[in-house]
Amino acid sequence: MLFNEDQLAIRDQARRFARERLAPHYQRREKDGVMDRGLIREMGELGLMGVDLPEAYGGLAAPGVTAGIIAEELAYGDFNVSAVPVGVSLLGAVIMSSGARSLAEYWVPRMVSGETLMGVCVTEPSGGSDAGALKLRCRRDGDQYVLDGEKTSITFADSADAFIVFARTGAPESGAAGVTALIVPADAPGVARTRFNDVGSRIIGRGSVFFDGVRVPVENRLGEENQGFTHVMRGFDFSRALIALQCVGCAQASLDETWAYTKERTAFNAPIASYQGVTFPLVEGDSQIAAIRQLSYHAIALRDAGQPHTAEAAMVKWMGPKTAFDVIHQCLLTFGHYGWSMDLPHQQRMRDVMGLEIGDGTAGIMKLIVARERVGRVAVQYGKR
Repeated sequence: MLFNEDQLAIRDQARRFARERLAPHYQRREKDGVMDRGLIREMGELGLMGVDLPEAYGGLAAPGVTAGIIAEELAYGDFNVSAVPVGVSLLGAVIMSSGARSLAEYWVPRMVSGETLMGVCVTEPSGGSDAGALKLRCRRDGDQYVLDGEKTSITFADSADAFIVFARTGAPESGAAGVTALIVPADAPGVARTRFNDVGSRIIGRGSVFFDGVRVPVENRLGEENQGFTHVMRGFDFSRALIALQCVGCAQASLDETWAYTKERTAFNAPIASYQGVTFPLVEGDSQIAAIRQLSYHAIALRDAGQPHTAEAAMVKWMGPKTAFDVIHQCLLTFGHYGWSMDLPHQQRMRDVMGLEIGDGTAGIMKLIVARERVGRVAVQYGKR
């Protein structure tokens, strides 16, 4: 895909930041185990957050493709840090489209500047993929809602300043039609949080969030009561394509390093780049990553043009993490015994991208979405839902 001059300038800025500020300490940040909020604020100051959001809220009113460029470039340096601007683009748009103007004016500029980290609470202990079958209780009490229950597998669980929480206000049998979305400050009385000991993406801090009689003003609601699921989930096609570009950027970093290594490493008196058994697997990986990159930008370009893009976004969401994992794995193997070391970044990249084979929609769910787009709801066995 061809980028315009403004996009190329932003790409170059994001690329410098990724290579100079993110990449050198990618592995050290995992050992520290926490998101560097200073880096997030720095990205905000550079204009790398929420570029697709309106200028009135601190954005640049740029096309969604520009947000994709930033996601890919930042992930080249640190896959986990790149998740922050992806979340700002997704959740900032959700708040502006579904919340009261006062909510947007308060939260969105803080997200764009990097001062506030927002999480989203969908998954529960009893299920993840069936996002409409939520049990977190939410009852109306005058001009407030009262929340009781648990959310789990929540990104930024122990570091977010606020959450968009999906809760059940309707009858259990109402499914997605009985779900309301609310913004809940993380420091609200009754909120407690834990962190999991994850395989990868450790600085993101996945965990559980508990709600014990948490009171939230009615004005914190996104969309109408019982309609929150519909309002909020509309933005997830965009974030799926952005996630695929994160995976592309991460895999490209390993590919670039591995291509360089094949010219330096010798075997049988010749660089290993001269052997097809070494280069052909890398060619296959490079080709697959290039194809996913193009389809990802195509999906976002369709969104920018107001065209349907659900199938394309679901395609790259399942292909992106899986292909990136496989490609990085091949890069690790190409390094031989050097690759089988925690000192090189391939193992961390591989672990980090693997998490997105689960989070934000599994491959199975993404394939169901594509099938539904092709043949209708006959492809989806959801019973009465």
